[in-house]
Amino acid sequence: AQVTAILRETAATEVMPRFRRLASGDVREKGPGDLVTVADVASERRLASALSALAPDSVVVGEEGADADPSILDALAGPGPVWVIDPIDGTGNFAAGRECFALIVAYVVGGETVAGWIHDPVNDATIYGALGEGAWRDGMRLSVAPAKPLARTTGSAPGRVRKRVSERGATEGIEIPSRLLQYRCTGREYMDMAQGGLDFARYGRRLKPWDHAAGVLLHREAGGFSAVDVAGNPYSPAGGIVEGSLLVAPDAAMWEALADLFIAPA
Repeated sequence: AQVTAILRETAATEVMPRFRRLASGDVREKGPGDLVTVADVASERRLASALSALAPDSVVVGEEGADADPSILDALAGPGPVWVIDPIDGTGNFAAGRECFALIVAYVVGGETVAGWIHDPVNDATIYGALGEGAWRDGMRLSVAPAKPLARTTGSAPGRVRKRVSERGATEGIEIPSRLLQYRCTGREYMDMAQGGLDFARYGRRLKPWDHAAGVLLHREAGGFSAVDVAGNPYSPAGGIVEGSLLVAPDAAMWEALADLFIAPA
């Protein structure tokens, strides 16, 4: 409850007052297509201060802080408690005035995520959960969508993967999902998957802890299954930024059905 309150206060104070009010100097590129705004910086600063006060012996790993000093990622593999913060997930959407963005917090101890929160500030909605205790929203326990035939599923994947899958469906006549899209906000995708509104998602190349530490835990606590690459290894934030492909599905059987299309080479 304390973390949820901190997220709501941060969103109301630092994020929403700047939404659709950013000046040209309030947005910059950290790299090609990788934006940061004054709201990201202010949100991370407020979250880091408030969360550190809840656990005085903790370390903060924030997206913007790690960009400035990548060595702080080493704390994720250590024994102590670590707050992992994405101050605005979906910054590109936020900067463009689109309502699909979120604030994400994970609590990692000994390299394992033990609690997670994702807050949608536009709708003032938060999902939260802890290891072994389920995933929740407003006191109601969450559940992933039941597994269904592949042709009836909706999933998220990067553009290059969507193209590859569509081509295989057309040339090989194999069953593929009915709809593929991408929110460009992993937090909102995890929210929808944990609440049964999105069947699956495929993430790849560089898996960043602020994008996935909370979401993977919440999805798993809602009954889902996820794994990295064809070996099916579980995702862990302990490795910092991990190279690989993460596939998130309703259950292990559905993961296997999707893996050939979305992870294994075409």
